[in-house]
Amino acid sequence: MDKAELVSKMQENQAWVPGKTVKLDFGDKGVILLDGVNQKVSEDDGAADTTIKTAWEDWEKMASGELDGMTAFMTGKLKIEGDMSNAMQLQGVLAKLKG
Repeated sequence: MDKAELVSKMQENQAWVPGKTVKLDFGDKGVILLDGVNQKVSEDDGAADTTIKTAWEDWEKMASGELDGMTAFMTGKLKIEGDMSNAMQLQGVLAKLKG
């Protein structure tokens, strides 16, 4: 799945934390902004309550279940800036994408 497909799937599944903004920063691959305030998912870069930084390859491994999010965090493959509770809530949201 490429980034544009992921954005559309996240929009379709309402993959955001209600009332919060969470930015997924994939470095050179760009960002995805999960805007729970305006209920939309986009590739716009902007301020967010929480920023999650990870490599696209690691994101794909987490999405497929090959890499556990907590393991990724503990080993430094996933970095969280801002409100940590939003990142924890996002885990449940992302589980919906696997369904």
